[in-house]
Amino acid sequence: MLDTKLLSILVCPEDRGPLLYVAGECLYNPRLRRAYRIVDDIPVLLIDEAVAVTEDAEHDRLVSSGSAAHQ
Repeated sequence: MLDTKLLSILVCPEDRGPLLYVAGECLYNPRLRRAYRIVDDIPVLLIDEAVAVTEDAEHDRLVSSGSAAHQ
């Protein structure tokens, strides 16, 4: 579980917009359809390591499972 204070300041490194936190999985940018992995409770916010989400079903799952990182 990521610290709520950390989540409140994190933004996408590419578009500087808010991210969705998908607990135990990733931080997700639904605008660019990019998922940023979390390793040992540390977000890996490197553009080159982001995973493109191309399937609509996966995008919908991440959006419905995610909560706003900015409270």
